[in-house]
Amino acid sequence: MKAIKEKDLLKFNENFDKKPVQKALSRVLVKNDLQNIFDKQETSMKNQFKFSHEIKTLPVTNQKASGRCWIFAGLNVLRELVAKKYNLKNFELSQNYTAFWDKFEKINYFIEIMDDFLDVDADDRTLKHVLQTGIQDGGQWDMFVSLIEKYGVVPKEAMVETTSSSSTRFMNQMINVKLRQYAANARHLKQDEKAKDIEKLKEKTLDELYTFLVLNFGMPPKSFDFEYVVDDTYQVIKDLDPKSFYQDHVGDILSDYVSIINAPTTDKPFMMTYTVAYLGNVIGGKDIKYLNLEMKDLKDLVLKQMLNQEVVWFGSDVARYGDRKVGIWDDEQFDYEEMLGMSFDMSKADQLDYVQSAMNHAMVLTAVHLDNQQPLRWKIENSWGDQNGNKGYYMASDSWFDKYVYQAVIHKKYLNEAQLKAWEEKPKVLKPWDPMGSLAK
Repeated sequence: MKAIKEKDLLKFNENFDKKPVQKALSRVLVKNDLQNIFDKQETSMKNQFKFSHEIKTLPVTNQKASGRCWIFAGLNVLRELVAKKYNLKNFELSQNYTAFWDKFEKINYFIEIMDDFLDVDADDRTLKHVLQTGIQDGGQWDMFVSLIEKYGVVPKEAMVETTSSSSTRFMNQMINVKLRQYAANARHLKQDEKAKDIEKLKEKTLDELYTFLVLNFGMPPKSFDFEYVVDDTYQVIKDLDPKSFYQDHVGDILSDYVSIINAPTTDKPFMMTYTVAYLGNVIGGKDIKYLNLEMKDLKDLVLKQMLNQEVVWFGSDVARYGDRKVGIWDDEQFDYEEMLGMSFDMSKADQLDYVQSAMNHAMVLTAVHLDNQQPLRWKIENSWGDQNGNKGYYMASDSWFDKYVYQAVIHKKYLNEAQLKAWEEKPKVLKPWDPMGSLAK
């Protein structure tokens, strides 16, 4: 290994003096934030909130200080069906209700899979991954489907937000302490040849954490009335339960959708399916499953669904090339390389393989602007409230879409015969820490 020497520093200083742009930039940065100086004015013309094909949708929702975007995005897709059926101009399904059951199912999932690690070494990599991950707010599409099919949905008024449901960090910390305590105690019981006592420990831990969830989220309703107003006329449907409300008033449709991804890494050939070890929430629920497609094929399916007036749940990396206040994601709107004098270019595959990028946020595609049948920009329903962007709606350039969109959920009817056949194949199991196992938050 080579240490930095004095002659190296002299050379770097001499090189800096030969870089007029960076010398001037050093003056600018004395009183300016680095991330706010790269905008390219000339790109603003193409980043307009105007779209040739738009699906009318309801006002945006707000996940606040929580990582429930995948739940919000999923419920935003479903609420459009209710709003259309009952002619509602503003309507939300209870994100708190779904998040309660997600937390409880994740707690049980953690406890049950810990049975696989009672005898392994304490430094086993998979055990460490499970323990470090604990439970989080984040999730995947198939986890959303498992929750809705098991527990149904309720209108937001039937289980409103609480402070804890909207700000989950400390609550999650406490749950994870309890789960790691469980893992330690269960392993101690196995080592002490008292494995028969693990079931009692499971039941006690589940009971304690169920109580903790009720304290933070409230008690999930078993029945409720659906009240709404249309054209100034009050309406009510009485004595509903969450599962019947989903089946009869939303529509039991989720099993018709598949999750497609674009992961162009050498270990994931296209037209094959994948799952991720130890990723899930509901024991006995829907397995995580993806069909990996080239981006042109993924985008073709997204367009087919949108041009048929159906919104699309999708997952992307929103930490790249974005302006949250304006509401734009565009990899061409920032002039990093010329301003800083160095390249940041990485292929999509390299970004995945070298931990530079992964899917971290789920939203809903609601519009696309086409020119000669080619997409130029996309309109996005986010769940960060209506104070930023275009009343909470965002726009993404098509080049950003290519680089940072990783997943979309598509109705099976839009897949061609070869894609449907590939979907039916048994999935390859990826390691728990694979980037395709990342959670949308």
